[in-house]
Amino acid sequence: MAVLVLGVALWWAAHLFKRMLPGPRALIAERLGDASKGVIALMLLLSVVLMVIGYRTSDFVPVYETPLWLRHVNNLLMFVSVVLFGMGASKGRMRSWLRHPMLTGFIVWAVAHLLVNGDLSSLILFGGLLAWALVEIPVINAAEPGWVRPAPGPAKGDVRLLLISVAVFVVIGLIHGWIGPSPFGAP
Repeated sequence: MAVLVLGVALWWAAHLFKRMLPGPRALIAERLGDASKGVIALMLLLSVVLMVIGYRTSDFVPVYETPLWLRHVNNLLMFVSVVLFGMGASKGRMRSWLRHPMLTGFIVWAVAHLLVNGDLSSLILFGGLLAWALVEIPVINAAEPGWVRPAPGPAKGDVRLLLISVAVFVVIGLIHGWIGPSPFGAP
């Protein structure tokens, strides 16, 4: 469990370092140049490795029961999450709806997983990442207050986003079923 907590903490630290400690971050960037981005990327990679190892090796400690029908809610929320992640890079009309579509997608992803996983490791992983995303949004807004809503793009960009999102959602579901529980039910 300690490895999982360390992974989540490192994720928080790597993401919030730039905005919470801009002086030390600028000093490191000055000394290392572009390599400082590589250091942060390595911290994030290490955090993901620690979270995966910590989650997979933690003992199962039940905290709450989740009804089976929540799997359907989870799958719907996961599709919404994939669409939100894609909105960050899309050129359609929906891109102008949110300032932080990827972080919003991350929040939806975490909530979806908390709906169907009632064990302590899941609470630490998904709850910890949910809390991070909820903190990250106001931190970014405070550091970068001058957001200008992008002009809506063509509707065909939204159609493309939705089609790609369906494909990505199916691939994620298949991979998830390969490495863990199948979100679409038993094969």
